[in-house]
Amino acid sequence: MSPKSAERRQVDASQIGEEFGLSVGRVNTLHKERETTDFPPAVGKDGRKQLWDHAAVKKWFDEREAQRSRLRNLSADGDPDELLNASQVAKELGYKSPNQITTYLRDHPGYFPEPDVVEHLGTEQRPWTRMRWYRKTITSWAGSRPGKGRRDGNTRQAPALPKVSPTGDPDELVAAPEAAALLGFKSVATFSSSLSQGNLPLLKEHDAMEAGSRGRARRMWTRRRILEQAAARKTK
Repeated sequence: MSPKSAERRQVDASQIGEEFGLSVGRVNTLHKERETTDFPPAVGKDGRKQLWDHAAVKKWFDEREAQRSRLRNLSADGDPDELLNASQVAKELGYKSPNQITTYLRDHPGYFPEPDVVEHLGTEQRPWTRMRWYRKTITSWAGSRPGKGRRDGNTRQAPALPKVSPTGDPDELVAAPEAAALLGFKSVATFSSSLSQGNLPLLKEHDAMEAGSRGRARRMWTRRRILEQAAARKTK
């Protein structure tokens, strides 16, 4: 087999698991949660088995190992109580832009740690906030997060969703955790992933933006809109 054809070799979850030391279930989870894991998308099927490009998968695992190396240096160097802004955190984690952190906070509540310090700056006419994290907050998250930085055997559970009654005020505004619960998702992360993939078209437009606990704006939907989306899902 030529090097060129070898790069285009397709592999299933079992073959990926055998080569990189993961269970088939873990490989499938990495793919299912690729909105946060960045795992390569499947490129085809062999019967019922999904197939991935081997070169893309190997690149993902190589990048994960390189990132783990960076994180070991992050843990070893620097004051754990040092405060880092979003740009510094992005650089330490190997992200191309601090926008990645903003996206996690906005679209995947509960995935990335909330900032330890939020500074309200600017003027009344043009206010802005600066978020900062302790170095130890980032190293702790990086060592146990899902996807590229997850340690083998980690069993961290997603935050429990609130209990929400579907019979409340239809015009009441609810945020992502309540919406996820009403729609039957197991976590805010899976709700956000489904939303970002376009699987919840009635929620593409939100009804309001309100300040969250840390001062950041968060999307809100009416209970009526959420229940209409729930009914639409059931009819599929």
